[in-house]
Amino acid sequence: MAARVRIPRTELDVHPLCLGGNVFGWTADAETSFAVLDAYAAAGGDFVDTADSYTWRVAGNSGGDSERVLGDWMAARGSRNRMVVATKVGSWPERPGLSPDNLRAACDDSLRRLRTDHIDLYYAHRDDPDVPVEDTLGGFDELVRAGKIRHVGLSNYSAERLTSVLTVAEQHGLARPVALQPHYNLVERAVYEDELAEVASSADLGVMPYFALAKGFLTGKYRPGDAPPDTSGPMASARAGGAMAYLDDRGARVLAALDEVAAAHAAPVAAVALAWLAAQPTVTAPIASARSVDQLGTILPMAELTLAEDELGALTQASEDTRLDA
Repeated sequence: MAARVRIPRTELDVHPLCLGGNVFGWTADAETSFAVLDAYAAAGGDFVDTADSYTWRVAGNSGGDSERVLGDWMAARGSRNRMVVATKVGSWPERPGLSPDNLRAACDDSLRRLRTDHIDLYYAHRDDPDVPVEDTLGGFDELVRAGKIRHVGLSNYSAERLTSVLTVAEQHGLARPVALQPHYNLVERAVYEDELAEVASSADLGVMPYFALAKGFLTGKYRPGDAPPDTSGPMASARAGGAMAYLDDRGARVLAALDEVAAAHAAPVAAVALAWLAAQPTVTAPIASARSVDQLGTILPMAELTLAEDELGALTQASEDTRLDA
């Protein structure tokens, strides 16, 4: 069984792979999502990330779809008390922004869809510069005191705004964010490492990076010389176009390094990419999704995969953006 990781400043010990729920009710229908969640839980997984906005842009969906699937699964399996549930607020057009009134309404809506009385980790999905920081934090603080959420997190915040939020929380004695959800992976390093990592470290934030597999590129599925994928049909990968964008010289170097390490450990390429990310300073648990049980099998091994220092160094070196030194 994989060792647990502690989200700093909380009592939450979680599985080192946070399962992304962005595919639930979208590229994974309810039945498939249940199968993925069953397999994840059977492997000791207990940390799931979703959002109220998932997946309102998809034809036939209306928003809240992922939360509903997760809530139905927890109710059917009687597993709520074994799961750590993270969801997000602020990006869904039906419940936009971070005003206290919207936080109250959106939280109640999420609780109903999730079929629970509390959310373990409630993220601001993105910054809302139109609402004073004091008001947003006051709204979150009210939800904490009401027992509707346990902890507060932030996603897609700049270093400057992240610092401002933490300062205001300390000054006013409001619920202090304990977690950060940034865009960070082996081929998307600069923004996090150059701007956010120092703040996260000094503030002792738990870091749960999203797009941890770079829209599928770091699974090794897409290779130099491959024909461009068909992204138009109903069975096309929703992120294939974005993944193919990484297929430059640097991307090829990264894939070669991943292949070498994966072969040494007899491990899936995706698991190696996630293990590299989990080993980075400040990172608590990468977020990765799976739209099938087979896909889940390529990412779960990261939880028990320890890379040697020279392997971590080789991956880091391969992913350095040499254009920045030109």
